[in-house]
Amino acid sequence: MNVACLDLEGVLVPEIWIEFAEATGIPELRKTTRDEPDYDKLMKYRLDILREHEMTLADIQKVISTMDPLPGAREFLDELKKEAQVIVVSDTFEQFAAPLMAKLGYPTLFCNSLVVDEATGMIVDYKMRCEQSKLTTIRSLQACGMEPICTGDSHNDLGMILNGKAGFLFRSTDAIKAEHPEVPAFDEYSDLLQAIKEAR
Repeated sequence: MNVACLDLEGVLVPEIWIEFAEATGIPELRKTTRDEPDYDKLMKYRLDILREHEMTLADIQKVISTMDPLPGAREFLDELKKEAQVIVVSDTFEQFAAPLMAKLGYPTLFCNSLVVDEATGMIVDYKMRCEQSKLTTIRSLQACGMEPICTGDSHNDLGMILNGKAGFLFRSTDAIKAEHPEVPAFDEYSDLLQAIKEAR
């Protein structure tokens, strides 16, 4: 059975950290997994910046509540669900994702979680769902007899893109596309949907 595994940020919704950086005027938080392949290093950097500016989880959630999916993303998901099972496989956090999942029609989401100080509301740490979460997810699905067709835009998506039945880049950077010319790259949902159909 085919299962379409999609990254969330950059593929279906805007990058949360970039949106938060714009809203707060903290440009250091614009850095994402497109820029930094080491996710642990990136998250520790982000948490340091949040502490420095005394920004809480509630501050981030306030910005997320104003965000909408990328234009055409909901319609793309609705069509894709007619073709395959769909799982959003993301390195975002459950405390971030809820309002965005509602606007996307509640697709199945595999993501991580934040550790929050209840007294201050500050994010003090994060917990990955599992080691190499995206690659591990793909391999686990394969062990269950599923055939993952994977799409993402960033360095942290490459594990699943390169190890699934098929893999695609969507609205990725020129640098990542140049590093992996063997991976088909698309910028329009209609083209991505057609590629997933053909990969089944």
